[in-house]
Amino acid sequence: MKLLNKSFALILSVVMLFSLVGCSLDGSDYIDSSSGYQTESSSSIENSSNTTEQPFTDQTESPSTTTNSSNQTESPATTSKPTENPNNNAGVGTGSATAVNPSSLPAYSGTAYTIVNGNQPNFSASELTTKGYEKYSSLDSRGRCGVALASCGKEIMPGANEERGSISSIKPSGWVQAKYSGISGGYLWNRCHLIGWQLSAENANKQNLITGTRYMNINGMLPFENMVADYIRETGNHVAYRITPIFEGSNLVCSGVQMEAYSIEDEGNGICFNIYCYNVQPGITINYATGESSGPSSETTETQKPTTEQNDNSDNQSTSGEMVWIPKSGKKYHSHSGCSNMSNPSQVTKEEAEDRGYTPCKKCW
Repeated sequence: MKLLNKSFALILSVVMLFSLVGCSLDGSDYIDSSSGYQTESSSSIENSSNTTEQPFTDQTESPSTTTNSSNQTESPATTSKPTENPNNNAGVGTGSATAVNPSSLPAYSGTAYTIVNGNQPNFSASELTTKGYEKYSSLDSRGRCGVALASCGKEIMPGANEERGSISSIKPSGWVQAKYSGISGGYLWNRCHLIGWQLSAENANKQNLITGTRYMNINGMLPFENMVADYIRETGNHVAYRITPIFEGSNLVCSGVQMEAYSIEDEGNGICFNIYCYNVQPGITINYATGESSGPSSETTETQKPTTEQNDNSDNQSTSGEMVWIPKSGKKYHSHSGCSNMSNPSQVTKEEAEDRGYTPCKKCW
């Protein structure tokens, strides 16, 4: 009996020994699978995502934890150095003027403008000055305008009570006016300021006026001009501003204008763009060599003869030769910015003001 008991105990010991060896092998497999080299199971993926959400301080050193690093960039304690530019505009101020090649641009397809050079302007360091100035190119042998460059600031903008002057004496190259149904105001061509009146106070400056469609003026150029003007009024800062009319060959009418702008004091955080506005009018065929056009219900009203015409003040800040001032609060538009003690009013077209629900002021209108 004792021999039988000893035999049974021996067999039991062997069984327990094999059982312990099996546990050791299972544990070894688990350690290997959790080492990070085999993480295909759903449980291991969930654990990985959870670790990035835990606010452990040692995770800020790990390149795989993005949550804490994004929080650091938003912290007010981590401000950018003066040489850093959060908008990746570091190249602005190191280049020079480079006019866009029209053949490199997409054809007009229903949008008034297209972005150029990734929306990055090409200003040199000397052009990024906080002292206001304006520079206009001389007319070429065909009477065409060239580049207009400025550092726009309050010192070159119109005064509070300054009124716009007439520009009807200027006949830009290719000025062959025509009237069409379907165009707001009726007339195809506007005398487009390169640097708008609201930015420069320039009136009948022949070096600053081109033949441009109403569509390019209102839908293309005006929104960007308003953006720059509003920014300057609100901040008192300066904006490097360059407008380049793009003439192809010997054409008298430009194919479009390139607009570049860059706010100087804040290194482009407020204003930064490089765009091309198409000098087109939907539904109208334009001969850019001469300025002649054709379309439904056309009526040619004027060539380049110095005669008086309707819409004589049509430029890239008006739809019917008429601009008004609107306040930041209130629903009345005004004929001058000093009415009703308005503080930093905005200048828009009368048509735009009425579209936005404004009505004329009874004092000044």
